Amino acid sequence: MKRLGPIALALGCTMLAGSALAQLSITPPVAQTPAPKPPKEAPASKESPAAKKEAPKASTHDAAKAKAAAAAKKAAPKPAATPTPSPSPSPAFEDPSVDLVYGAYQRGMYKTALDLATSRAQYNNDPKAMTMLGELYANGLGVKRDYGKALQWYQRASDAGDREAMFALAMMKIAGRGGPVNKEDAVKLLASAAKLGEPKAAYNLALLYLDGQTLPQDTRRSAELLRMAADAGSPEAQYALATFYKEGTGVPKDLEKAARLLQAAALADNVDAEVEYAIALFNGTGTPQNKPAAVALLGKAARQNSPIAQNRLAHVLAVGAGVPQDKVEALKWHIIAKTAGKGDPDLDGMLSDLSPADRAKAEAAARKWIGNNVK
Repeated sequence: MKRLGPIALALGCTMLAGSALAQLSITPPVAQTPAPKPPKEAPASKESPAAKKEAPKASTHDAAKAKAAAAAKKAAPKPAATPTPSPSPSPAFEDPSVDLVYGAYQRGMYKTALDLATSRAQYNNDPKAMTMLGELYANGLGVKRDYGKALQWYQRASDAGDREAMFALAMMKIAGRGGPVNKEDAVKLLASAAKLGEPKAAYNLALLYLDGQTLPQDTRRSAELLRMAADAGSPEAQYALATFYKEGTGVPKDLEKAARLLQAAALADNVDAEVEYAIALFNGTGTPQNKPAAVALLGKAARQNSPIAQNRLAHVLAVGAGVPQDKVEALKWHIIAKTAGKGDPDLDGMLSDLSPADRAKAEAAARKWIGNNVK
């Protein structure tokens, strides 16, 4: 809106001037009054009588013109002063609600993101810009990879309270990138970031409590942290917590809660959750049974290169459960799963009666799919 100010002001002046002109055009003519007689002592004019009659009219007309001009001058607004243009701000100092740095990063304009983030970090002490610089240096995006500089920028952003920087710094310390391995500091950083609501920090801290190596094993604490991350929308945490509820690990066993969490994670395209939720739908475990929906979800996960889903889909296609029987299609998915190293002897037996022609069709379809979808 600031850029519209001078334009609006100019339009306003034009409207005022037009109003004054219109007013002048409809003002009635000034009444003509006879000129006062000259005093007796004034010398008589030698002009002709016609000239004497015309003189008062000319004087009255001039007076009317002068009066009208004065009115116009008074009514016309003064011209607006030309505003002094202010220097255009650098893109790094634009409206903070428009994150140009992150926008450039998302579009793959890493050099632009680096330049903008450097300006913000230098002149604004912007923690988010510092975190972005850590990300760019850590991954070699728009600049040569430098774990040392990444660690420094993450540290500065972390000290300024940025939770994402705390998480990234923790992961670098666990991996020993940019410096020696320091799991103790990493755990502290993860805990601080989790308290600030960083779901990735809560999820990874939960795994450390579950693993029992870096931290003493504590499944209840792990479940609490997974719940924090799941509530924040982390599909990985939703899937892991669903497994906890399914098995009763750190929480009371609850198949309905497990199914709801699997559904949420599946909707976020978590492939493992898609497979598990499809199985729950197929068997009616913790959720109403829905075999057609289960088969559709298995198909989605199979197309996402899940060998488990591919073999599960092959099973239902082989027997026609919830879907028309199609052994050729079943063998196709089974071959694809075996190519990924996931065999299934039961399927081998179920599909052994296919004719050579059907087997050839399945093999050709599998080769085509693998060629188009597996890199």
